[in-house]
Amino acid sequence: MDAEVGGMNFVPAAFLKLCRRLQGAPPLTAALLTLGLTFPARSSAEGEGLAGIITEFSADRSVIEGAYTIPAAESTLTRQEALLKSWRERLEALPYDPLAPAARIDWHLLRNYLTSELADSKLQRARLAEMEPMLSFRRPLQDLLAARDARKEVNPEKAAEVLAKALTEVKEIRKKAGQGKEKDPPAEALKPSAVLAQRIAGALDELRRALAEWFQFYDGFQPDFGWWTRQPHGALAKELEDLSGFLRRDIAGLKGEPDDPLIGDPIGADALASQLSAECIPYSPAELVAIAEKEFAWCEGQMSQAATAMGCANGAEALAKTKERHAPPGGQPSVAVTEATKAIQFLKERDLVTIPPLAEETWRLGMIGAAQQKSMPYAVYGSPHMMIAYAHESMSQEEKMMSMRGNNAAFLHIVTPHELIPGHHLQLFQSRRFSPQRQLFRTPFLVEGWALHWEMLLWDLGYTATAEEKVGALFWRMHRCARIIVSLKFHLGEMKPAEMIDFLVQRVGHERSGATAEVRRYIGGGYSALYQAAYMLGGMQIRSLYQDLTGPAPSTGQPRLTPRQFHDAVLHEGAIPVEFIRAALTGQSLPRDWKSGWRFADGK
Repeated sequence: MDAEVGGMNFVPAAFLKLCRRLQGAPPLTAALLTLGLTFPARSSAEGEGLAGIITEFSADRSVIEGAYTIPAAESTLTRQEALLKSWRERLEALPYDPLAPAARIDWHLLRNYLTSELADSKLQRARLAEMEPMLSFRRPLQDLLAARDARKEVNPEKAAEVLAKALTEVKEIRKKAGQGKEKDPPAEALKPSAVLAQRIAGALDELRRALAEWFQFYDGFQPDFGWWTRQPHGALAKELEDLSGFLRRDIAGLKGEPDDPLIGDPIGADALASQLSAECIPYSPAELVAIAEKEFAWCEGQMSQAATAMGCANGAEALAKTKERHAPPGGQPSVAVTEATKAIQFLKERDLVTIPPLAEETWRLGMIGAAQQKSMPYAVYGSPHMMIAYAHESMSQEEKMMSMRGNNAAFLHIVTPHELIPGHHLQLFQSRRFSPQRQLFRTPFLVEGWALHWEMLLWDLGYTATAEEKVGALFWRMHRCARIIVSLKFHLGEMKPAEMIDFLVQRVGHERSGATAEVRRYIGGGYSALYQAAYMLGGMQIRSLYQDLTGPAPSTGQPRLTPRQFHDAVLHEGAIPVEFIRAALTGQSLPRDWKSGWRFADGK
């Protein structure tokens, strides 16, 4: 355990340990040491944190999630909640006052995580209740699954009776759902919304797959099992599939076609507030939208200046001109390689962050297929590859041109460092080596915020040198602002998917195919409700902290940290909410009753 003096000052042992962890970063100057170093007496998260406790909880959580898998079951939620509550009691009983600063951060991280997971379970219960009229038959079937999980012997005759009864009930539900589409439906008709129909269809598919696995476990191994259950199980599986298909196709309008309606499942204001609290964002959704609009206005002003420099009448004309400067067919990988090399050289020349040789050696490129581009129209990172989106020969002429324009050279100029180095590739490389126990608390506000901080810092440092490069960088920054606006308004029920697409096309300048793919991904359920907002907001958090710690200290007028020391220290803390990283880097010893309160955007 490192010694600690005065909260804000290193003793030599702590300082030497930090230097070793910064992987060759230049040592702090003697002058700063003499002045009383303002970089905090930071305890190692691995050495003095609650790594063992967090690792044990993670193992317990993994075991429970692997063992309790019955879909759409309150019993599954009950067992998960019991685990969370027992760990919350254990954490609360831990003596807090003796904990070192790093351990206090871990304590709050784990408590915050447990609280967030319990809130999410409440949301899942509410959604189950909404689906109840069309899933009322499920509990006896879930009891069959639970009996197998509990290692109880099966009674084939009784199991067949359960399956047959469920079959009758599902047919009746299917009948009532069909009546719901009639011009004058009877009172007992079921009329789920498109959103609810899609959610129920997913639950039916999961239940059907679980029953198939249950059937295969016994079939051919248990005497008389197939004789009793094969017919009712097969008929039930077919009826479940038919009901699921009806809900998707006839209610939600999802037919597997490119022009299928975009349907998402908004979480509502209460759940959104709960998730903001879990991410340590002490702003309301309305305040965050206002922040995004302010940032958007700044971008529009800068876009106007870039347009003038390009000889264009306005930003829209400059953007259209920039989009035409794309690589020819087959040329996109070469552009990405050139941009990656350029970014790494820029970072090294200015000593902005440690780039381990192995990280620089091991990044790779891949291509996003034509079908995948319907939901991923731009470059993404998938370790160790930067996956490139570009026109494919199977696309129509219109699709090819939209893909090429949407992935032009100026866009790729800032996208490449975002995805590779210093962005996600470097970030993931380091996260596997420092504070690995904190991967449980992974948050998009740090994961995406890190990459956005670099986009903004590279702008400040002149990396986007030409007018076209500025247009490309501004397009993406405006896009991040728009993500806050459209995603929060969607989950508040204030904006429909079609309106989201129009906003991205009209306010940001997306190709319509790209905007549609973006919105499809935002609302598709693969991302948390706050993920899209986290890009810009997380970037603003890190930017604010960077300005505080690399700018002159009030007491000395000297920089507290060099840019390289700051960036390395952030990477070493793990992908946790940025306010906790702020606490670590500024030497805070958090009290037990600590609550998030960092208004990082105020006055910015």
